[in-house]
Amino acid sequence: MPEPADINSPEVAKTPGGGSGSGKDENVVNGHKEGDANPFAEYMWMENEEEYNRQVEEELLEQEFLERCFQEMLEEEDQDWFIPARDLPPGVGQIQQQLSGLSVSDGNAEDIARKSSLNPEAKEFVPGVKY
Repeated sequence: MPEPADINSPEVAKTPGGGSGSGKDENVVNGHKEGDANPFAEYMWMENEEEYNRQVEEELLEQEFLERCFQEMLEEEDQDWFIPARDLPPGVGQIQQQLSGLSVSDGNAEDIARKSSLNPEAKEFVPGVKY
């Protein structure tokens, strides 16, 4: 019959249910050592999960509200601005084009001054003053 092996021998440590590597007896319950302060510490983040979800939902709703307000502001701004192509009746654009083609030339200024019947020595006109 074989002799019983020493509990601290390397052969016993290799066998299932053999001794632990440190040689101390430690009670392990549900994967946690008895000396742990809180065996559920790794799950504590879940404690405030509903509060976190509520905050995230509020932030998303606020962001959506701001985007809608900004879009409405842009639409109102477009309505308030005067855009000739959109806001003027048809035919006014043609008059605008004709007016933009008009110009004043300075080449005839001397001819106009010579032919003028105005008195160049006259006093300057001031409204409300009688001469």
